[in-house]
Amino acid sequence: MYDELHSHNHGETNGDYTASSKAPHELGLSETKAKIQMPKFPGPPNFNDRYEEREYLKGRLAAAFRIFGKYGFDEGVAGHITLRDPVDPTTFWVNPFGVAFSLIKKSDLIQVDHDGNVIDGGDVRLLNAAAFMIHGAVHAARPDVMCAAHSHSIYGRSFCTLGRQLDIITQDACAFHNDHVLYSSFNGVVLADKEGKEIAAALGPAKAALLQNHGLLTVGQSIEAAVFWFMSLEKCCHAQLMADAAAGGRGGTTVKIDGADAAFTYQTIGTEKAGWFSAKPLFDMMERETGGEHLL
Repeated sequence: MYDELHSHNHGETNGDYTASSKAPHELGLSETKAKIQMPKFPGPPNFNDRYEEREYLKGRLAAAFRIFGKYGFDEGVAGHITLRDPVDPTTFWVNPFGVAFSLIKKSDLIQVDHDGNVIDGGDVRLLNAAAFMIHGAVHAARPDVMCAAHSHSIYGRSFCTLGRQLDIITQDACAFHNDHVLYSSFNGVVLADKEGKEIAAALGPAKAALLQNHGLLTVGQSIEAAVFWFMSLEKCCHAQLMADAAAGGRGGTTVKIDGADAAFTYQTIGTEKAGWFSAKPLFDMMERETGGEHLL
């Protein structure tokens, strides 16, 4: 993976160091030696049978909800993660309205068509209207998106009251450099088709949106990437809220990362492959913790 991530121009510098002479996380290790030592990174499985792929992905979606539940991203019945169906890409799978994230199993998920009709799924077939309005519009506007995630996480929704984009003040925030947007409108619970389309339009080609007075929305070409971007963006919001408060208390401001350095770092940590791989430990742990119960 890192061979691909480092295929861009290495003529830029990073502080006092030449970027091309260093491998990620290993000071003094030459890039040539790093390429020799780097193992082949895993990736998502490939399927010849779309129905087998559907079953696998539904299991990953159930695990994603368990992860959201574990980290407290639930708020009553609010929040949703959707998966574009590999068999019929005009439909998507989502959590049934009113079922706790931490209890969701693969068999609980419901399938929704482009008109908002529940056409398949578990015993509870209640659909969150906001989930359809937002996610339906995003999936329609972005054929590249397999998964979209939204919830009312505490630091994300707190940061979204500020009406501003994230400052690039940490290495982790570089994953969102020029790759997140602010949707600067709030009209209550999203129950209208028009606002869903406006959110999708504001998102554009980006991986994340800050929905003003509302919360975070992230998307990915895999379930894992969308989940990791959400978790990382939540932590970046938390970090900036604390850093801004600390800097303000001292009568100063935070130190921003230079645009060229942020762009260089993005190529390592902000790609789809990086998002998938970064989420792998989370999904591995959830498999162990549930003992496979989420796959029922």
